Amino acid sequence: MLELNEEKGELKTFFVDVILPLAISKTYTYRVPQSLNEQVAVGKRVVVQFGKSRIYTAIIYHISENPPKLYDAKYVIDVLDESPVVNQHQLKLWEWISAYYMCHLGEVMQAALPSALKLASETRVVLLKDAVYDKKDFNDKEFLIIDALEIQPELKVSDIVKLLGQKSVFRLLKSLFDKGVIHISEEVIERYKPKQVAYITLHSFYTDADNRKALFDVLERSPKQLDILLAYLKLSRSSPYVAKKEILEESGSGNGPLKALIDKEIFVVENRVVSRLKEGDYEHLKEFTLSEEQEQTLGNIKALFEEKDVVLLHGITSSGKTQVYIRLIEECIESGRQVLYLLPEIALTTQIIERLREYFGSKIGIYHSRLGDNERAEVWTKVLNNEYNVVLGARSAVFLPFTGLGLIVVDEEHESSYKQYDPAPRYHARDTAIYAGRLHEAKVLLGSATPSLESYFNSKTGKYGFAELRQRYGESNLPAIKVVSIAEETSKKTIQSHFTSVLIDGIKEALEKKEQVILFQNRRGYTPLLICKTCGYIPQCIHCDVSLTYHKSTGKLHCHYCGYKQDTVPVCPACGSTHIEQKGFGTEKIEDDLQFIFPEARIARMDLDTTRSKNSFQRILNDFEERRIDVLVGTQIVAKGLDFDHVTLIGIINADSLLNYPDFRAFERSFQLLSQVGGRAGRRGKPGTVIIQAYSTNHRVIQQVIEHDYEDLFRVEIAERKSFRYPPLYRMIRIDVKHKDSHALSAVANRLGQELKKALGERVLGPEDPLVGRIRNFFIKTLYIKVERDGIAISKVKEFLRGLLLNFEADKHNKGTLIQVDVDPY
Repeated sequence: MLELNEEKGELKTFFVDVILPLAISKTYTYRVPQSLNEQVAVGKRVVVQFGKSRIYTAIIYHISENPPKLYDAKYVIDVLDESPVVNQHQLKLWEWISAYYMCHLGEVMQAALPSALKLASETRVVLLKDAVYDKKDFNDKEFLIIDALEIQPELKVSDIVKLLGQKSVFRLLKSLFDKGVIHISEEVIERYKPKQVAYITLHSFYTDADNRKALFDVLERSPKQLDILLAYLKLSRSSPYVAKKEILEESGSGNGPLKALIDKEIFVVENRVVSRLKEGDYEHLKEFTLSEEQEQTLGNIKALFEEKDVVLLHGITSSGKTQVYIRLIEECIESGRQVLYLLPEIALTTQIIERLREYFGSKIGIYHSRLGDNERAEVWTKVLNNEYNVVLGARSAVFLPFTGLGLIVVDEEHESSYKQYDPAPRYHARDTAIYAGRLHEAKVLLGSATPSLESYFNSKTGKYGFAELRQRYGESNLPAIKVVSIAEETSKKTIQSHFTSVLIDGIKEALEKKEQVILFQNRRGYTPLLICKTCGYIPQCIHCDVSLTYHKSTGKLHCHYCGYKQDTVPVCPACGSTHIEQKGFGTEKIEDDLQFIFPEARIARMDLDTTRSKNSFQRILNDFEERRIDVLVGTQIVAKGLDFDHVTLIGIINADSLLNYPDFRAFERSFQLLSQVGGRAGRRGKPGTVIIQAYSTNHRVIQQVIEHDYEDLFRVEIAERKSFRYPPLYRMIRIDVKHKDSHALSAVANRLGQELKKALGERVLGPEDPLVGRIRNFFIKTLYIKVERDGIAISKVKEFLRGLLLNFEADKHNKGTLIQVDVDPY
């Protein structure tokens, strides 16, 4: 950057507009000290003071020689980076997200950057427990920070500023972070963990024949230890690494003798990361050959990419979509470009992770919100330096700083997990990925067995290309589907608890054959409602307008919106009656009742409650894969990405709870969920069965699921969406108005509604009470704006709305009001 003013021979004074990680509507301008003139560049991080005393890391957005007109620019404190950490493509993507989803650039930055790259006054710094370092390697100030952290296990950045008596501590912290000594911000629980297996090897000392002979002489006095040694020697003929489990099975011994050999250092134990797939699946992926249909579909996709930037691949469950992805990824890597592979929930698709890692090796990176902050920052840096060919990630991976992106795969593109609901930016990763593809001139492949109506509509109207796979890969067939009437079995008194006789017989038969079962119930907890039979009292959350759900595991009543808990109520607090009745049922009750009916079965539950703790999700999956679990009960989590050899029966406990949900996408989501859950059965050649329990056995959607007729679902749903003005034929914006005073809220929401209707007329609906009218002590009113695709431009509506809300929030009569805007709230 030119530093001298050529006319006067003086150093130039630069000003930088920066993006702060805050919900403010504009960038903020700072003056660059002339000593830092050569260091500033767009995309680098700078340390700045904002407000009276708060220090933040900001991103340089623009550089000029123009000072701000309305305020005196403060000085930039420091420049943190030698090269930009955010590139031009990302800044353009941030601008698009900010404009499209009606949020602030700072909110996008907050979501995009890993916490370890966003240092601020309140950021917490801790010394890494396993850090190995020599204090001679640090300068005096770094030494002071380490010394303080050894005494006080956690310090805020503001504490370190006071300790050193200077504001510019960020460069020191960055140095310590790069040296692997400190951890920045708070650790997020990592639920995804690779599977590890304990392997045994013989100590190198005993590779010598004489030493081994002496060992045999010693172990003659310990026959069980000798049996284990002989078992190891037999198994080690094929591989020097033998699994601990295999040695115990081969020798018929327990853990004790093996532990004794390890303690004597005769054996060495090593935990090694292994894939969760069977060996046959490895070979199948290393050397796989595409079927005739897959080859044809791959050719179609490549031909479509010549004309279209986005292609939708509609392939039924287990049709081999992943293999098609792999062939496209290979070609992209060969051309020297990067690949982004998006998944709806990273921890639920461990098999795909291991599958791709096995296939592409160390050049594949993993990125998702459950990684630790330091790990996310490391992946960010490696992507920036082009060290990964493929990045596999959840929705946040779309923000990574790619430099040569050539292909984006959005697997299970219909999944609602791709939508960020809170906090802002309320973006959809699929749609954001499509825009990112446009910026990078990359191709985008959307894949699903049950596409979203939006994507299918776009393919029908020619906006996207369309390819499909109609047959399952290999020998597996689609499962047989049986629908059982709950009402009929109830009247005949053949139903037991919440299980029809057909489902009980199916579970019994599967257990007798040593096969596995998955049961789906879309509600967690034990029972969703407690009610007094005498006066009708129902325990309610004190912060939200919802009833509390009883959880037997904790013995408490829980609010699933704000986390409030209270003790259960054996006596009605309203009338004193002891006749408290439980209504409804969740996964916890299903698990409990099933254990009573099948006392010998090994039953486990997989929902939000059982997968909170570290590694719990992986533990359940490993136990299920290794057949230590016979029946797995779960919520929607069991519909995503599970792929096991021995699952032959899927039971859907109550399909009506999905169909009767008050949402315009209820039927579409029901079809997707029922089809996806059903697709978990019979995936390895064994015949699979799906049993759907319902009151509305003749419901249109259930019939469409039975016939696998997505086309009919699309035809009927599109006609209804057109009649009632819903997406994809109309654009939709949701506005939530929140206030702690319900009367004030009504007045504010009505005023806003009137202002909107003046300009947009019948396109505005509301204000109305949402399904839950109060959350965390904030009362809520909701307005919807529906805009036809062929009429007024949605960008004009957003521009008007942005100006209206800015004036509305500035009005003192609306003080205490929170307004949240959600574009495409589905």
